[in-house]
Amino acid sequence: MTNPTHLNTEPHFGIPGERYRHAYTPGDDFYEMLIEGHRGLSDEQSELMNARLVLLLANHVGDLRVLKEAIAAARGGVEESSGV
Repeated sequence: MTNPTHLNTEPHFGIPGERYRHAYTPGDDFYEMLIEGHRGLSDEQSELMNARLVLLLANHVGDLRVLKEAIAAARGGVEESSGV
């Protein structure tokens, strides 16, 4: 039996009502915006921006169940990639 999940891990980027020719396009747009947001910042400023972004998006999500699942999924991905 699988655990129910509240976290959407499928591609979910876009503007409501707007159609995209390719599913990856909105994700690419987000990645470009994220990289541009870091342009010209020092490493310390980039880390602070990432922290602020996480808190702003967490506040926007607002659902503690989703946030708990997101933290576990992000940590699991880090542990797997680092061999922990």
